[in-house]
Amino acid sequence: MVLNHDSTKPIYVQIAEWLETEILNDHISTDEKMYSQYQLAEMFNINPATAAKGLNMLVNNDILYKKRGLGMFVNPDAKGKILLKRKNENLKQMIRELVQEAEYLKVDHDELMEIVQQVRKERKDR
Repeated sequence: MVLNHDSTKPIYVQIAEWLETEILNDHISTDEKMYSQYQLAEMFNINPATAAKGLNMLVNNDILYKKRGLGMFVNPDAKGKILLKRKNENLKQMIRELVQEAEYLKVDHDELMEIVQQVRKERKDR
């Protein structure tokens, strides 16, 4: 992953989202030890405090849990929580923007659903 330093999204949020994606893609498993703030800082050439902020964000969202003296680990239900969060936040926001654009373009409900189905089919056929 490459961090986008020009993004309006803070670096620590980008780190947290990358770690969530790693969990979703099974690159980091349930109860597996998470990267430390120092490992993340070295990987992304960022301040360890920034990395720690991203990790703590995941702890606060019950994606990770701390074992005193051992580090942070992936919660058993982390994948489900990430999926639910992304559906409720990211996907809904994207759909709001899509619906707004469709309204500007005078695309009705049926035509919009057709476009969505077409795109899903195209992705499935890849």
